[in-house]
Amino acid sequence: MTSRYAQVAFTRNVRRHQEAHRSRRAYARMEQGPAEADLLGPDEAGFIAERDSFYMASIGETGWPYVQHRGGPPGFVHILDLGTLAFVDYRGNRQYITVGNLDHEDRVSLLFMDYPRQARLKVYGRARAVDPPEAGDLLERLSPAGVRSPVERLILVAVEAYDWNCPQHITPRYTAEEVEHAVEPLRRRLEHLERENAALRAGASASAPPPHPAKR
Repeated sequence: MTSRYAQVAFTRNVRRHQEAHRSRRAYARMEQGPAEADLLGPDEAGFIAERDSFYMASIGETGWPYVQHRGGPPGFVHILDLGTLAFVDYRGNRQYITVGNLDHEDRVSLLFMDYPRQARLKVYGRARAVDPPEAGDLLERLSPAGVRSPVERLILVAVEAYDWNCPQHITPRYTAEEVEHAVEPLRRRLEHLERENAALRAGASASAPPPHPAKR
């Protein structure tokens, strides 16, 4: 956990609960550090670049949080620099809850999951929606290939802080592509054994003595 993440996450009420449950002393040490925004390291940048989905929470004018899932081909979330994430936003169900919330409050929380490896990365940031005329050629350069939905905007997220979670309670789950990749060696081995078995059967049939003629 970075010191900046602890400074953002550990509010007065959070600290009160830590005191009550006797974890405050350990977490207090984590808060000691610079208050500047975190920069992503190579592990964080690489992890984000491999993801094909993430969750983003925003805050509405009523104070209610809203969590949205975003997906795309691996790498659809781009690291423009070590303090800025970007992804192309496509037309969906036209509720526009997240972009409406960003007009009110730019603070967001992102959750990147790797279910097979039981890893997750939490990111605090400040997001803004950028319309196509303002985004210019950046929108085209960051658009994933093969996505047919109409592009509506670019979302930029200035990273404020991040933290890696422990793997406890993350249930491993696998995409169809990951399952195919995992079973491919087994499939090749099975095909080899089937060919070998067929050859053995053919050889056994060729070397078998002819049947005795029937007695009359």
